[in-house]
Amino acid sequence: MATPPPIFISTATLHTLLTHKSLVDHLQFSLPTFASTTESPLRHAHQTSPSTSLLLMPCWSRAPSLPYIGVKLVTYHPNNSTQNLPGVHASYVLFNSITGQTLSTMDATELTVYRTACTSALASKFLSRQDSETLLMIGAGTLAPHLIKAHLTVRPNLKKVIVWNRTADKAKRVIENLQSEASFEGVSFESNASLEEVVGLGDIVSCATNSGTPLVKGKKLKEGAHLDLVGSFKHSMRECDDEALKRGKVFVDNEAAMVEAGELVGAFERGAITRDDIVGDLLELIKGEKNGRTTAEEITVFKSVGSAVVDLITAQLAYETYMKSH
Repeated sequence: MATPPPIFISTATLHTLLTHKSLVDHLQFSLPTFASTTESPLRHAHQTSPSTSLLLMPCWSRAPSLPYIGVKLVTYHPNNSTQNLPGVHASYVLFNSITGQTLSTMDATELTVYRTACTSALASKFLSRQDSETLLMIGAGTLAPHLIKAHLTVRPNLKKVIVWNRTADKAKRVIENLQSEASFEGVSFESNASLEEVVGLGDIVSCATNSGTPLVKGKKLKEGAHLDLVGSFKHSMRECDDEALKRGKVFVDNEAAMVEAGELVGAFERGAITRDDIVGDLLELIKGEKNGRTTAEEITVFKSVGSAVVDLITAQLAYETYMKSH
């Protein structure tokens, strides 16, 4: 029997297969279902030059209803912004775990931003206030529009989105692009050059930057705020100060955050918080094993570094949705 050739899922095709809502719902259902039957070794990280990296993230499933092996290959070139290129490029390869056949390759740059944004939004369902009205987006890179859309999906009461970026023009461009989509009825968008002024306005503060110095000062966070930290995945990166972690009820997407994220590793080393201060992870939140937000006043923090399991589940949704429609 002839083996069908692997399908290629491009960026444009991926946009037709995934929505932020469909992926948030899929992750909420699938993570508890498949977490115990998937294996994902620690990611391989190789420095290819003083400033660039190659990451490999493998994962496989033993569940008959998730018959896949997946590998994400990622390059990180932070200086690309000077050429108006994304700093991260990635490809995902999906195999059949029973026969070993290659099923699909897909643009994992886009797959990753969907997965990352929807992980944050899923955590926000448990950690942010339902009546949150103002979202502050810190950073105006590839992830920013996805994070904004994903947070708006789970918190429809949001009325204002403020985008801040070191380069103010980039923040304006994100807003103009979102406004041109005209699918956010009743939501106002603005950019602001003074981060100090706007941090205290955010009911949800989402950060997606490569910053090596804390952008969010804990003392500026308002009561009841939810802080979503996406950017750092190395010890040298840090998006918030220790005070934000001390004031907050801290959750992580998975255990890797406690050894990879600069905010957490640094805070442990400085004795600002301990590993025991991390309340739980995303899976425990979804399963109800750990309580998320319990009062309107408490500050919550979610730190994610990504996981190969979430990549595999996202690739599954994209691939199976494609196969149903072709």
